[in-house]
Amino acid sequence: MIRIGHAWDTHKLVEGRKLILGGIEVNYPLGLLGHSDADVVLHAVAESLLGSLALGDLGTFYPDNSDKTLNMDSKIILRECYKRVLDLGYHLNNLDLTIYSQNVRIAPIRESIQESIAKILNVDKNIVSIKATTWEKMGFVGEGLALACECVCLVEQ
Repeated sequence: MIRIGHAWDTHKLVEGRKLILGGIEVNYPLGLLGHSDADVVLHAVAESLLGSLALGDLGTFYPDNSDKTLNMDSKIILRECYKRVLDLGYHLNNLDLTIYSQNVRIAPIRESIQESIAKILNVDKNIVSIKATTWEKMGFVGEGLALACECVCLVEQ
């Protein structure tokens, strides 16, 4: 059996936070606001995996009002979400994600993000597709106020 998952995540850019994308720290003067480390990339990947098997959303397992999840490393979140997929007898066939960013340049860190996600999931990096685009200076992403990520995954039993 083959299942598809999709997710979208967005976080506001703010001062005083580290910018973590795909499990790597990015040199940028602003970071993402969130209850955990706010890694918008790993959140989209994790939630798409949960969605592929109708397991719920990230808030189901990682509520944003829990002390246990405060400042949580999103690498842990992603590993735990993928373990749920594996425990149900599925494995990741591929994932395709798009990072939406106006000012943070993704091209120089694309391969590092790809390798990071592959390592976290213990999969071949060739099944992890990373793309990026701007919003042409429109909306909250285009005005540099936030970053977003969208992910589609295919899991197979």
